Amino acid sequence: MQFLFRTASTHLFQRSFYSTMFDTQVLKVVPENFTFKKSIGTDEFSELNANSVISTKNDKLAIEKAVEWLKKGEAVGIPTETVYGLAANALDANAVSKIFAAKNRPQDNPLIVHVSSINMLKSILPDNTIPEVYLPIIRKHWPGPLTIVLPTSQLIPNSVTCGHPTVAVRFPSHPVARSLIEACGFPLAAPSANSSGKPSPTLASHVYHDLQGRIPFILDGGSCNVGVESTVLDGLRNPPAILRPGGLTYEELKEIKGMEQLQVYRKDFVDKELEMAPTTPGMKYRHYSPEAMVILIDRKRDSKEFEENFEKAWKEELNAIRTSGMVVSKIGMLRTTQEGKTATWETISMVDDQTKCISLQMGRYGHPEEVARGMFKGLRELDGRSVNVIFVEGIPEDREGMAVMNRLRKAATKVLEV
Repeated sequence: MQFLFRTASTHLFQRSFYSTMFDTQVLKVVPENFTFKKSIGTDEFSELNANSVISTKNDKLAIEKAVEWLKKGEAVGIPTETVYGLAANALDANAVSKIFAAKNRPQDNPLIVHVSSINMLKSILPDNTIPEVYLPIIRKHWPGPLTIVLPTSQLIPNSVTCGHPTVAVRFPSHPVARSLIEACGFPLAAPSANSSGKPSPTLASHVYHDLQGRIPFILDGGSCNVGVESTVLDGLRNPPAILRPGGLTYEELKEIKGMEQLQVYRKDFVDKELEMAPTTPGMKYRHYSPEAMVILIDRKRDSKEFEENFEKAWKEELNAIRTSGMVVSKIGMLRTTQEGKTATWETISMVDDQTKCISLQMGRYGHPEEVARGMFKGLRELDGRSVNVIFVEGIPEDREGMAVMNRLRKAATKVLEV
């Protein structure tokens, strides 16, 4: 099935940073119609060099259309298991510039390169060699929501690496993304497909909302399974370090040989030079922020009093915001659901005769993988309801909770601990 969306006016110029206007086309694809056939041979990575098989004509046509745009040097929206990406030919500096322009992305914020096979990975590395430290990790966790920092080669434009001697690379597990990269025959640079700084997109409609008119094409593969960006691992450091927590957890990585001393940036160490000239996205700039003011109410510890403390904190903060002169007619709540309790996605109530409250659930408490899937969706939904302030409940930083809290702290205008 084909869906065609058109911008309100195709004759107006876009913002000064991106003057080209497109009738943004969205084509649906069904991930279940994409499978992979293991390559013949005894290579230990034969499964990671598998060839894609697309079972339906419509899905093949959608991939072909995306490839057509990518080979023309344009940027397109694509689904991945983490969030939707804005992809362009990673080996073409002009194509890469379309990503920065469409997103209004700072020029010193590097991009992640996506590959569809180990053979493709080797082709962009110096001497076609993968550093030994990464081999056990690749065997265990690729394809998947993990980005690794590798030595770069002359094939990768400086605009991708921002002039660093390293490049961040990922092998996505989403069958549509993997098949598309294979069909292109070249790796794709792909940050999240949102306006720079806004909540990351987990649905094709989010991409369309942010980038309509700025890009020609979006592949709609449904909802993203992970919901937060990939974990970025620098195994070239000693000790190795997670530079950005994400879909693959610290606990999972630490089990791998060579990762016993694994550190987490900002939790275990800080490197001001790295932060000012980052080797990977998500380190320097404020990210993930909706238009509304975001107040993160974090828990110092798990306690029976948290619910009472949460309510006291948001009410006091709301009064303080009003006292400052800001008019607040509508607030949003982004909460977890307690285990065993029935919850609805949305609850609407009145705080008082001045203010409406829209409360959304982002997953069960104690299930950070659910919260990760629901967090960005919730922020975008509340922003779409034109709330003035969003109060978000913090969760423990174990497993995917580390990535959730990393994103919420970057999105927050203010953090309260209760």
